[in-house]
Amino acid sequence: MSEYMEKIKGGVCSAKGFQAAGVHCGIRKNRSKRDLALIVSDRPASAAAVYTTNLVKGAPLEVTRKNLADGKAQAIICNSGNANTCNADGIEIAEKMCELTAAGLKINAQDVIVASTGVIGQPLDIAPIAAGMAGLIDSLGADCQNAAEAIMTTDTKMKSVAVAFDLDGVRCHLGGIAKGSGMTHPNMATMLAFLTTDAAVSPALLSKALKDCVDGTFNMISIDGDTSTNDMVCLLANGAAGNPEITSEGKAYDRFCEALSLLATDLCRQIAADGEGATKLLECTVSGGASLQAARKVARSIISSTLLKSAMFGSDANWGRVLCAIGYSGAEVDVTKIDVAFETSVGHLPVCKNGAGIDFSEEDAKRILSEDEIRILIDLNMGTEQAVAWGCDLTYDYVRINGDYRT
Repeated sequence: MSEYMEKIKGGVCSAKGFQAAGVHCGIRKNRSKRDLALIVSDRPASAAAVYTTNLVKGAPLEVTRKNLADGKAQAIICNSGNANTCNADGIEIAEKMCELTAAGLKINAQDVIVASTGVIGQPLDIAPIAAGMAGLIDSLGADCQNAAEAIMTTDTKMKSVAVAFDLDGVRCHLGGIAKGSGMTHPNMATMLAFLTTDAAVSPALLSKALKDCVDGTFNMISIDGDTSTNDMVCLLANGAAGNPEITSEGKAYDRFCEALSLLATDLCRQIAADGEGATKLLECTVSGGASLQAARKVARSIISSTLLKSAMFGSDANWGRVLCAIGYSGAEVDVTKIDVAFETSVGHLPVCKNGAGIDFSEEDAKRILSEDEIRILIDLNMGTEQAVAWGCDLTYDYVRINGDYRT
């Protein structure tokens, strides 16, 4: 981390001018689970978003895309417990959520980002949202924990992070919350992430920064190989820090992108570590790529391999599954040059050199791979490009959780 950048507390409320809240309004039957979240800027902000590539998209994404056509927003409303996807009245409900939020905040409905997460194909009743809106707005404050909890579905932990950094001598802040535990796979695989900054960035540069960041972070997660219908990352920049607005690429833009990447990487690791039923975080680093695209293809393929995920659950150094995943990745590689190693906090284990196995102790392998964070290290030995991807092991609990998800 650079000397002008540090991790701080506060999540989406770390940036000046932002407040958040989360309440139980009645979408979920369990009253102990919050199900409606709100994030608000005290002024209009530049806004950008990246959406799932799934052709089946939640109605909130369509409404948000329309509302962000002018590159501006001031609030984010999100419910959990129901995805509002594949519903005949989905667009109407999503628009009504924006209208209710705007009326309560006294802003324009077109300045509201709307998101939903939960079960697909079940009607979403607007009544509990309408009834809970006043209490939601009244509870707005500088603590983002309730909002982070309100967007969770099968997540077992809330996901929040913030960083502070300097732009042109001005201290700026960038924070985020996310949810994602299952139905998460490359091609905009965050489930949901809401990011805020008090840096001043033009809508065009904010959009470019977010899209470039997503390619190297959120698109490099795979929990289970399923790309959700409701995945979205959105970023609001309200300029409250007072830095000169970033309107072109240069030193300030690069620093902002560095902070954004740091924040997104942290959220990616949190999402992957909390995969449904997971006991281990997997991080795959591919170096020596002939191109960035090739390195990313290889990393995504390895981290998405069901067989490898199962092997990691069993602490089995089955490196052949790594080579197999590289072979069908679609990347141009020379198999005779590939090196593979596994690494954890208790040891480093080379298992493959130049595409062939090398002797190693099975006892050492079991000990090393029994840790809760495993690094899979690949050297393609074909160039200088590098990529990182994140995932988790595949356990019995994944099937249990998804076998009765609706009930």
